Formats: sequence, structure tokens, C-alpha cells
Amino acid sequence: MTYRIAALVLLVGVATAYSAALPSPGIRLTPADADALPSHDAGTGTSGVTGIRTTVVAGDPAATGPYTIRLVVPANTRIQAHMHRDNRYAVVVAGTWYFGYGSVADSGLEKTLPAGSFYTEPAGVAHFAETRSEPVIVYITGYGPTDTKYLNPPNAR
Repeated sequence: MTYRIAALVLLVGVATAYSAALPSPGIRLTPADADALPSHDAGTGTSGVTGIRTTVVAGDPAATGPYTIRLVVPANTRIQAHMHRDNRYAVVVAGTWYFGYGSVADSGLEKTLPAGSFYTEPAGVAHFAETRSEPVIVYITGYGPTDTKYLNPPNAR
């Protein structure tokens, strides 16, 4: 029940922010619609980790204004500690995401976030994540421009 409330709060906030920014009456995407959108391996505000597919669902993460990106993260993927310049809000929609805060990726600091979970990536706060035996889909919303800054770039991937 709590994750549904958090997801609803996130979606209402996103809808409110986008209502002023969108020229059309709205966006409605099924999972199949989102799968059909163009995706790429890296881009503004993404980890750049090999294998992760990123889709810009709305807005432009490189520009001023609200945006939403969809990450499809393969099984057995680790994202090292990094931060972003903007506050970001995320919902895990499929799989189990292991997410933690700190300057070094440490599985002992991760919280298990199953589908339906909500979490934040506060501006300037280091965080890391991983998948284990299954892929994960995460939607992340923020107010750009965003970026990704690794704390230890040689270990970024």
C-alpha cells in the first residue's frame, strides 16, 4: 500500500510539472509503447554502464525543465558510486533493484527494492545500485539539466 501511495505522489508531481511543459494534452504509454521508443546505451544523466538501455520518456535531461528516463538494467549489473546535480525521484517497475547511498559501492549498505518501490537520488548525494539474478526497469524523474559524476571514474564501469 505504501509503495502505491509513493508512486501516486510521484506520478501526480510529474503530471503537474509536465502539464505546463508539454504542447500536447498528455502522454500515455503502455509498457509495450515504452519498449518501442528509441533507446541508447548512454546519455545525459545516465550511468553509461555497458548493457543498460536508456529511453527518454518525456522532456530532455540535458535541458532546463522536467524529464523522465526509463532504465532497463540487465541482470548482474553494478553501478558504482556517483551523483547528479538535480534531485531525482524513481520508481522500480520490474525486477529487484539493490540501491544504496554512500561514496563507495557496498552491498552491505544496499536496500532491496522490489517492483513498486520508490526511492530518491538527492542532488549531490552519492549513491550506487546493482541487479542480481534478474533485470530491472526503473523510471527516474528530475528537473534538468542533469548530469552524472562518478566519485572514482576509473571504477565507473
